[in-house]
Amino acid sequence: MSGPTVLRPIGLKRRRFRGARKQENLGGEGRGHGQSQGGAAMSRPLYVPVLPVKPHALTAYQHLAPAVQSAVVPLWNLPPRPGLPPDALRSRIQRDAHAVSKRQRHRPAWLDAPFADAAQLTALTAVLAELGGLVPLRPVTGPDRPASHQAAALAQARTSGNGLGIRVAVPGEWEGAVAVAVAVRDLLARADPAVETDLLLDLGTVLADRAGAAKEALRALDDLMPLTPWRTAAVLGGAFPAVTADMLEHGPHVGPRRDWHTWRELSDSGRGYVRWLSHGDYGIQSARALAREASQGGGPPWGTLRYTTEGAFVLAKVLARGEDRDTVNRAAARQLVEMSD
Repeated sequence: MSGPTVLRPIGLKRRRFRGARKQENLGGEGRGHGQSQGGAAMSRPLYVPVLPVKPHALTAYQHLAPAVQSAVVPLWNLPPRPGLPPDALRSRIQRDAHAVSKRQRHRPAWLDAPFADAAQLTALTAVLAELGGLVPLRPVTGPDRPASHQAAALAQARTSGNGLGIRVAVPGEWEGAVAVAVAVRDLLARADPAVETDLLLDLGTVLADRAGAAKEALRALDDLMPLTPWRTAAVLGGAFPAVTADMLEHGPHVGPRRDWHTWRELSDSGRGYVRWLSHGDYGIQSARALAREASQGGGPPWGTLRYTTEGAFVLAKVLARGEDRDTVNRAAARQLVEMSD
């Protein structure tokens, strides 16, 4: 299978978008939602999915209803491609970037290569320069990226006029908080004053063993939110479990949505900036899935059907091929839709 089989595109919950047409500035463009701590207005997309630049995610996004697409600003992630010759690497990245730009058209999105080596970053910079301001793709960098990548992203943001995403990783405790905050401040100081900036606070994997994830996110936001009037500030996290065959041998597997619980804790924290934060997650993928290299075909004969409920993730085993594929997969889907929630 080229990707996971899902019942709802990229794990979105439809009721979250009811009344979306009544919202203002849903696409994250414009400044009508409110004021940051510095007094400048902030935009607020309703949802920031962290998506791989792979066919299954591109297709799922393309098939979202227009009202839902207007409320979504994706963070697209290029897969790592180590060891490719320069011409082949540039061709692959060019193809991926054009695939994203085709889906986004006039809607904004961030494009990142979080696991890229120096060669891939150089090729991506060249491809984004070619696209220029023709599509609303926002380059992404971060305090942990090489200085050359930061400089290229700043230049691209200035040239394209689309703004800049600053992705700050918080994989555990907010360690080295002062150093990270200083690095982000210095990065902002190097940006052109006309460049709008977005904070992408990435918690990474947020499973049951990270009960303090909300506390660490608040510590990070307390340090980072006052640095600038961010155009967008989003908190990202992934809690879909990594799937193994034995996990699904005895029927559907149910796991808690720790990332959603974390978001609820943030929302109830009483911080003044919380009302301007956007929620983001990794959809129905494990956060670690982004680091996998692009598949060259093949794969196991089985896959997973995945579903997101209000408080849990549900997984069921399906077949990728074989004579019994339709029968087995329909039975798995039936088990899911017959669950109480």
